[in-house]
Amino acid sequence: MKLSIKKLRKLACVFTALAFSNLALAQDGTIYPLETPKEPNAIPLGTGGVENQPASETWFKQWGDPMARNITKATLTPFLPEPGKANGTAVIVAPGGGFSWLSLGNEGWEVAEALAKQGIAAFVLKYRLNPTPEKLEDFTAWMNRPRTPAPAPADGSKAATPPPAPQWKLDNQLQDAEAAYAMIVNRAKEWGVDTKRIGMIGFSAGAGLTMHSTLHSKTMKLAFIGPIYGGMGPVEVPKNAPPMFVAIASDDFLFRGQFGVVESWYKAGIPVEFHLYQNGGHGFGLGNPNRTSNKWFDAFTHWLDVNKFLVAK
Repeated sequence: MKLSIKKLRKLACVFTALAFSNLALAQDGTIYPLETPKEPNAIPLGTGGVENQPASETWFKQWGDPMARNITKATLTPFLPEPGKANGTAVIVAPGGGFSWLSLGNEGWEVAEALAKQGIAAFVLKYRLNPTPEKLEDFTAWMNRPRTPAPAPADGSKAATPPPAPQWKLDNQLQDAEAAYAMIVNRAKEWGVDTKRIGMIGFSAGAGLTMHSTLHSKTMKLAFIGPIYGGMGPVEVPKNAPPMFVAIASDDFLFRGQFGVVESWYKAGIPVEFHLYQNGGHGFGLGNPNRTSNKWFDAFTHWLDVNKFLVAK
């Protein structure tokens, strides 16, 4: 059931002829429409839909990466190691996107394939999302809305302040993560997974879901977690919390000089590894050109190796 990233990208790269006549267009921040890929190996999790969601799932492309929004049916896509290379460790991969879209290429498929090359059974979690505008142009306008206070007007009047960021409830997303974990446990023999070695890694909002699952799930028993460029505020650490690997860049807007989550793990006496990179910004996935953050995946796999997650039992 190993899914090739090349095949997924081929499925995902069906664009409107006008939008993608030039490769450079695919590499800028413009949002382009994208035909929904077939995702033949995606397994429905059966966790239900999304309330008050009038729109259907649609895809777009930005910064050269395929992304999905208005997801109402959660799925799990396995990326399994080549025969004979599996070490028994499994990782649930949770892409980010502010719980409003999912960066499935940059923070999902590519990461899962890289993990599979290390002998790890990786599973991309396509979790349910909060509703966004149905039309792409309205979604684009919503994405480009002001998110910081505007400069003060020249007449001296007070500048308009944008509304605060919404505080999402993660009930649906937690259910999806728990269902993914349960499916991996139930099919562990088929997929070559040691049920005591199931971890979770997430990016941005996916890091938030990874942390939320660690703090609040009553059914998931994660062996390790890797929140990558997620929120850095302090948390109340459960007694049975797993070892944690954290990576973020100092020029990431989520960092803001905070070390709370790392300090929380340290004070709880639970193993934690923390990498603060000079640069990389936000959303770097496996890496962007000429950024110090590009070596985080090597550090992560080394951490897994030292903690004996890459050694087959």
